[in-house]
Amino acid sequence: MKEGKSSPGLEGRKRALLVLEDGTYFTGRNFGAEGEFFGEVCFNTSMTGYQEILTDPSYAGQMVTMTYPLIGNYGTNPEDMESNQVWMGGFIVRESSRIHSNCRSVESLDSFLLRHKVIGMEGIDTRMLTRHIRSYGVMKAGLSTEEDDPMSLLERVNLSPGLVGRDLVKDVTCEAPYQWNGKGEEGFLVVAYDFGIKKSALRILGNLGCKVKIVPATTPAEEVLDLSPHGVFLSNGPGDPAAVTYATLAVREILGKVPIFGICLGHQLLGLALGGRTYKLKFGHRGGGQPVMNLETRKVEITAQNHGFVIEGSSLEGSPYGKVQITHSNLNDGTVEGLRCEEVGAFSVQYHPEASPGPHDSAHLFSDFIDLMERWQRTRICHGV
Repeated sequence: MKEGKSSPGLEGRKRALLVLEDGTYFTGRNFGAEGEFFGEVCFNTSMTGYQEILTDPSYAGQMVTMTYPLIGNYGTNPEDMESNQVWMGGFIVRESSRIHSNCRSVESLDSFLLRHKVIGMEGIDTRMLTRHIRSYGVMKAGLSTEEDDPMSLLERVNLSPGLVGRDLVKDVTCEAPYQWNGKGEEGFLVVAYDFGIKKSALRILGNLGCKVKIVPATTPAEEVLDLSPHGVFLSNGPGDPAAVTYATLAVREILGKVPIFGICLGHQLLGLALGGRTYKLKFGHRGGGQPVMNLETRKVEITAQNHGFVIEGSSLEGSPYGKVQITHSNLNDGTVEGLRCEEVGAFSVQYHPEASPGPHDSAHLFSDFIDLMERWQRTRICHGV
């Protein structure tokens, strides 16, 4: 086994042990809750927005390492919650700030994690951990404040489940439909599939005048279409998209009946419904500085992303639903970041256009969804539907 570097001066805090499935381990100090968690370890390059990252349901089944060295300095507040709880099991930082200072802050990061029963770890060389993940890929890991023996923890890491083939959407979706009312009375009705939806996406749709009906991930297509929506929104979410077969089937049955806009996991599910395939990235795209080119305009947008799986571009050729156009590409590795199928009125992007926190380069995609619904309505009126 190989031990990673720890930082001095962490006396007075309980020991925390992180063991990766390849035997690499790190010893640091605990903050937040105590206990144990087994899941995939990944890294996020954002400099701010740690509360939004913590409450993003897309991180279910994972523990996150922040590459920015000081986290927690502006505290936490109720307004920046992207969901009602923290979904990840562990949060790893170089240094957790002892002081939180901001006019909106009501709680420290330490007490926030404690209240949400999430294990925090600080005092390790997060740059070394990040470079290790970049070199060898994301992997299973165990984070513990109770186990002192790395070998013993490694044995349990090897027995824990990974993300491939695992449906985590059922763990994060809502239990029953609910309403998010927009501004005005005449807006479009959008049915949003909750695969792990973020509140910021609902806020944007609402601010654009949409009345949003959020439904559980397992809702059949027939029930969605019975609501007579003007459009369907496919949200972000966690886990392996290929395992969420019920959602792929539902999307396939909706194709061509109403406009569809998908983001992140919703993008992958749309790609699968159109006949494509997905595969797992070596270390994923997570953070707020991901460059994406619009292949039609040749403009580059800086995007916020959080995913470990992508659509295989060549698998979309010969789709039974018509020509599927790849609209966006990741400039770092060339992976598919957006697609559109005009014949069925569907488009999607791999990233988070709601981007809370920023960058907000891609917020216009929600307006593009409104424009698509307007075009479909005009077409229906012209055909007397």
